[in-house]
Amino acid sequence: MLRKGIALAALGLAFLGSPALAAHPKPVEREVAWSFDGPFGKFDTAQLQRGYKVYREVCAACHSMHLLSFRNLGEKGGPFYDPEYKNPNDNPYVKSLAKDIQVPDIDSDTGDAIQRPATPADRFPSPFPNEPAARASNGGALPPDLSVIAKAREGGPNYIYALMTGYRNPPAGLTVGVGQHYNVSMTGDLTSAWKGDHHKVPPGGVVAMPPPLADGKVTFDDGSPSTVDQQAKDVAAFLYWAAEPKMMERKQFGLGAMIYLLIFTVLLYFSYRRIWRNVAH
Repeated sequence: MLRKGIALAALGLAFLGSPALAAHPKPVEREVAWSFDGPFGKFDTAQLQRGYKVYREVCAACHSMHLLSFRNLGEKGGPFYDPEYKNPNDNPYVKSLAKDIQVPDIDSDTGDAIQRPATPADRFPSPFPNEPAARASNGGALPPDLSVIAKAREGGPNYIYALMTGYRNPPAGLTVGVGQHYNVSMTGDLTSAWKGDHHKVPPGGVVAMPPPLADGKVTFDDGSPSTVDQQAKDVAAFLYWAAEPKMMERKQFGLGAMIYLLIFTVLLYFSYRRIWRNVAH
């Protein structure tokens, strides 16, 4: 029994020391002090407008947002909300933004497939007609829809920001396949592709999407510096708004409910004291 125990212990130590079970480092995480953090946080309208421009001019070439309509941009809390136009379909700026985009439709007279300028009621169009076309244009990878990506990924906007700014040249010893790109903030396991010290596996993973952002790639109308860092923050904020466009209304309702409950509690306390003040407890 003793010999068997020693053999099993030795086997366990050898197994734990093998390269295959080397501790894989976590992806690099980055946190931002967002304007919408906390119970009283609000969306920065200017940032949402810049983020929409980054999405439209960069991300929309590959990624859809099929849950959003152009009119959502003009709703209360949205990037182009104007209190003068209670109905976002009447917002002239939203109309102008939509009109610049072509959407598929059917000619009512001939039945032919056509393209026409979008209206505020139209949803954001998909860049590809179908999934096979999307995969064929992206090396077999399917670009995810971004409608609720900021809520679907752990870390939310921080994850998106870290991913957008996490592209690096692969370190010596790391083999990255054709059509793959090393990103320190991408979840993955690089153990099998790492030829260096198995105790020093680099963090992150590989992603099929090439670096989408570059300094000066988008020109911001408000004159903000168009750095990769700024573009990443702005598009992350916009995608978080897209995933939860009613966030500010929810927070306002929650605050009102808390105030109501506080007042109700105070009134209940004094009522209790008044009613039972002459009753022995």
